[in-house]
Amino acid sequence: MLNTGETSINKLIILFVFDKMESALSERTIVDMCSSSNNWMGYMDCVNVIHKLIDDNFICVANEDEDTMYTITPDGRETLANFYINIPKSVREEISIFIKKNSARYRNRQECRSDYFQNKDGTFTVSLKILAPVQPLLELKFVVPDKKTAKTIYKKWEEKAADLYSVIYENLCD
Repeated sequence: MLNTGETSINKLIILFVFDKMESALSERTIVDMCSSSNNWMGYMDCVNVIHKLIDDNFICVANEDEDTMYTITPDGRETLANFYINIPKSVREEISIFIKKNSARYRNRQECRSDYFQNKDGTFTVSLKILAPVQPLLELKFVVPDKKTAKTIYKKWEEKAADLYSVIYENLCD
């Protein structure tokens, strides 16, 4: 179902997504969930609605980091509670099912950051982070000999971050 031009329904859809995810979300995540991965609304509609929700004080900035995170406000929750019935039932069910299946993947994608760059000596530095709402939970930097190794680490970080964090924590704290 592609909602084009129906701003009030699209606002409610995004508020419903926030409610179901139960966490702060980046604009990239919201757009991906609502327009790229699903057909709940078009890309431009989604971006415009996010900014309207901010202007209306239904969502607000939770933290301004590398990727600004937004959260639903009490006014947004109240509006959703009063008008969620206006979201077609099929769309509510589709959103609920999608989030149940994919919420962990989206949270992990938001919390795990990686990057790499070439050093003057030809080696590469890979920067890995696990972000928490207030401050980074873990930051690691590796110097590796080549771009292939840097890319491999970069690509695996999102998938392996939680396991690696557990191993490091257990080894240092026990």
